[in-house]
Amino acid sequence: MASPPPHEIIVVPAAGQPGREELRQQCYDVRIAVFIHEQGFSLDDEIDKWDDEATHILLRLVPSLQPIGTIRCVKTKDYYKLTRLAVLKEYRQFRFGRALVQSLHDFVKSDAKASGSRVSDTVKVIAHSQIPVKGFYGKFGYVAEVRNLQGEEFDEDGAPHQKMVARLSLSE
Repeated sequence: MASPPPHEIIVVPAAGQPGREELRQQCYDVRIAVFIHEQGFSLDDEIDKWDDEATHILLRLVPSLQPIGTIRCVKTKDYYKLTRLAVLKEYRQFRFGRALVQSLHDFVKSDAKASGSRVSDTVKVIAHSQIPVKGFYGKFGYVAEVRNLQGEEFDEDGAPHQKMVARLSLSE
């Protein structure tokens, strides 16, 4: 594997903070390229009600600041949800998806510790994995979980998915 090009991974500022809209649009640009143009999902499904409250993480090349990857984290009362992981096709060979998942995990651990509301030494993260990439999430400790009585797979936005769950240690 070739060395990855110089890059940075940044957490997009929270709602109302300077720079949020421009950086979030860069996340959208990557998601649209991957999920709409490459995989054929609809724009109505891609940009959803969670985008306003979610934490977006952006991977971009330096010094050009070209956006090439993104991941989104939605926080609920009981867990965090990993969503919208996307890396432009020509950059997947550099394993940027792994770097984005690790960045999301680092954010989740930091946020869970800072919130002061944790009741255990672990934090739950769920992902709805497309079936072909279940093994990718498995490398991070995600385990398939039966979502419904009809079976493990379910349709989400017209594609088969599987609920995957990880429990991250907060004592590391």
